[in-house]
Amino acid sequence: MKIKFSRRKFLTTGAGALGAIAMPHLSRAADRPMVTHGVQSGDVTVDGGVVWARTDRPAQMLVEVATTESFKDSRALPPIAALPESDFTAKMLVENLPGGQDIFYRVRFRDLSHTAIEGEPVVGRFRTAPADRRDVSFVWGGDVAGQGWGINPDDGGMLTFSAMRKHRPDFLLHSGDTIYADGVIPSEVKLADGKIWKNLTIPEKAKVAETLDEYRAAHKYNFTDDNVRAFNAEVPVFVQWDDHEVTNNWSLSKDLPATYKVRDIWLLAARASRAFHEMYPMRESINEPGRVYRKISYGPHLDVFVLDERSYRGPNGANLETEYGPASYFLGPEQMAWLKRELLNSRATWKVIASDMPLSILVYDDAANKKGSEAFAQSDGPPRGRELEIADILRFIKVAPIRNTVWLTADVHYAAAHYYDPNKAQFQDFEPFWEFVSGPLHAGTFGPNELDNTFGPEVRFVRAPGLDKQNLPPSAGMQFFGHVKIDGTSGQMTVTLRDRADVALWSTTLDPKLA
Repeated sequence: MKIKFSRRKFLTTGAGALGAIAMPHLSRAADRPMVTHGVQSGDVTVDGGVVWARTDRPAQMLVEVATTESFKDSRALPPIAALPESDFTAKMLVENLPGGQDIFYRVRFRDLSHTAIEGEPVVGRFRTAPADRRDVSFVWGGDVAGQGWGINPDDGGMLTFSAMRKHRPDFLLHSGDTIYADGVIPSEVKLADGKIWKNLTIPEKAKVAETLDEYRAAHKYNFTDDNVRAFNAEVPVFVQWDDHEVTNNWSLSKDLPATYKVRDIWLLAARASRAFHEMYPMRESINEPGRVYRKISYGPHLDVFVLDERSYRGPNGANLETEYGPASYFLGPEQMAWLKRELLNSRATWKVIASDMPLSILVYDDAANKKGSEAFAQSDGPPRGRELEIADILRFIKVAPIRNTVWLTADVHYAAAHYYDPNKAQFQDFEPFWEFVSGPLHAGTFGPNELDNTFGPEVRFVRAPGLDKQNLPPSAGMQFFGHVKIDGTSGQMTVTLRDRADVALWSTTLDPKLA
């Protein structure tokens, strides 16, 4: 049983708790454990969330939480260890918080070998989900530090994070490709106009990631960007993964290119998964440690269903099976059953399905020869292979019936809005719905890709460089994010696609269908 605290009770139990954390003894700064990569929060609900930080030595993470920026009402939480086994990262589930409230947290580390020595604190904040029908605002996107476009101070660093932060969203839905473990970041890249793009570099990004420490380093590289750290300190992240957290287009049958000395994709995926879970403030599953798919409830108006389209899929390829089978799995039977069950049980106005890959955009495993499906889409025609799962879900949503589903995704490195109309589809047993695509947040811009007509997507908006201008750098300005606002009174959802200059490119408002 969870004990629920009102704001008054929270303040009462927190008063005077600051004394539980000793002030740092005088020492040289180098003797104190430091917060190395900023702070993060994530998976925030109405009464809690996860707080994350990393230090530089074996230490205890000390966390205080408060409902005021002055920390006058703070309460201290029990310390937890940050050890070499987790690369000195630690994350704590903070519970019994008041709903719909700004929560301030302060993190410092205490040296395990010299417990009188504490480092300087770093402050972060998040907003718990509303318990009532208040406005909700969030951003989404994916694809960070891809195609060799790393942190360039001359270009302002990862500027899309600064643009998103200005909106003060309740959270970021990170749609995957949080890193490019398979991508080298060189010190310089010559641009088409003759200018030089200059990256900050680290030794681990001079090759593909294979060791656990190399996977960890790819995540930590992104956290060295000033924009990212400032964003993380203020905006919680709901994170999922896609392929580049392991290697390009990976499945558990992946044939690795010659650049890899480690030839075991299962081993690489295990190392990548561990690094991913260490580096982000995710709630962990007791039933399946390392599980990515989960539901996050953010008040009466919104449930977010975060999918995992990597861990359970069959091999990439044609996937032309006409019935379910391991070769055509994309989500897999367990995740499919979970999604149906959670959608059916949801009482939220809007059900946002966070898919790390679009439903009908063709993505080839062998892009040069347009061979082998890497995505759901299998080309025009009735559902087959991986499309059978989508057909099953869409039919279930119609029959249940489940109202107000919206699909959000990234992956393809351009922005788009797709309206799915059964009257224009080969498979027609579903209700109309929207899919919105955003990203990259900081990577090369591509597209547009081909669509297949199985589920009848109609392009209402697309912003992409065109096939004659592929892999544009972030400095070209074609970095995109999506912004969602849900009106607390009417329940209307407004979706806006924006670029890194924070220019609104396209917007639509959706009215909820009431039961």
